[in-house]
Amino acid sequence: MKKTPLYEAHLRHGGRMVEFAGYALPVQYTSIREEHLSVRRGAGLFDVSHMGEFLIRGPEALAFLQWATANDAAKLKVGRAQYSMLPNARGGVVDDIYLYRLAEEEYLMVVNAANIAKDLAHLQGLARGFQVELADVSEATALLALQGPKAAELLQDLTDTDLATKKKNDVWEAKVAGKPARLARTGYTGEDGFELFLAPEDAEGVFEALVEAGATPCGLGARDTLRLEAGFPLYGHELTDATNPLCTPWAWVVKREKSFFGKEAMLASPCRERLIGLVLEAGIPREGYPVLSGGERVGRVTSGGYSPLLEKGIALAYVEEGASEPFYVEVRGRPVGASLSPLPFVPLK
Repeated sequence: MKKTPLYEAHLRHGGRMVEFAGYALPVQYTSIREEHLSVRRGAGLFDVSHMGEFLIRGPEALAFLQWATANDAAKLKVGRAQYSMLPNARGGVVDDIYLYRLAEEEYLMVVNAANIAKDLAHLQGLARGFQVELADVSEATALLALQGPKAAELLQDLTDTDLATKKKNDVWEAKVAGKPARLARTGYTGEDGFELFLAPEDAEGVFEALVEAGATPCGLGARDTLRLEAGFPLYGHELTDATNPLCTPWAWVVKREKSFFGKEAMLASPCRERLIGLVLEAGIPREGYPVLSGGERVGRVTSGGYSPLLEKGIALAYVEEGASEPFYVEVRGRPVGASLSPLPFVPLK
């Protein structure tokens, strides 16, 4: 099992360590609820150094990314980022990603930790015929995520950048706690926040400086409940190799006006199910629980858990096209009433 550069820091702060995507990471420090609410009301700090990072350079870097990704990479100016996906040959999703344009011919792609090897092989295959250099810099990159309504206020005292000048999805070079960093105003919680890309040897010092400034260390548990409240997908759950993104709430990512790998298969695939949000009357839904309508199974929960803000069980679920209310979720063999909810489940800025 691999360790991130912050392994010892997690132990010092009381992190309860678990295995995730081949890494030892904290699932929580105090409680998931407490850490979740610290992000919604203040500022929480996550170690996401297990994520993968690829540098993509060359005179045909943009042309390659236009072919490899579903979103329109041509809209990215230097210093900007976008959420995107890597389609496969049958119109499914190899992975969902974040793409950052660092320079005219240089991009950074952040991918999910469990998909690093798969994504790299996929991109290397597509890169043949393009004048492009693709480098896996995952092991040379530490990544922190500072999230919450007070994230900018807390970070401002530790950086040489005027954060008031930075918008959502901006990316730039700066110093944090005296260490060189690449910052991006992105996140996975629905709150304002920043990703901090650092040299591995600098990560622990920056982590401790942020904690000392008031950030709450948060684990994987709160990261998952936060993204679920925000209605964000998790690869392997809401998005898979077989998921047509045009049949999901994230269809906006797919830019049909351009050519990309797998486009024809994606456009030809019918949508037989749709993703919905459900709030349960009682109980906690979990992945795989059946969704019922009219006494019949019409779908399944893909992600479920307890919402600390709503104080109820919530779920993302795929149901058959045409399925209608009232819905029920089978919790431990008992059908529980569930009401449709727009996404996100809670109002977010």
